[in-house]
Amino acid sequence: MDITVEELKERLEKGEDLHFYDVREEHEYEEDNLGAVLIPLGELPDHLDELEPLKDEEIIIHCRSGARSGKAARYLESQGFSNVRNVLGGILAYRELED
Repeated sequence: MDITVEELKERLEKGEDLHFYDVREEHEYEEDNLGAVLIPLGELPDHLDELEPLKDEEIIIHCRSGARSGKAARYLESQGFSNVRNVLGGILAYRELED
């Protein structure tokens, strides 16, 4: 299931406690981030143990444009995670909201 940047922005502004992850590379994260926890896509399988307690919780994943986070969401779903949401358009779309 996807989440729009509008919904994400609203929830971040409310200060909701989200399970929010960024699957871009470290250099991208350093340039610009939304406060999500960084787990680069290629390292996601190595972090399954720490994500395991969130299997039935909502997990929101974003990247630059939505492609890598879409892959990450599909991967987590294949591992039994039931409520993974991909941010449509990624950080690019999110930043457009702010212009």
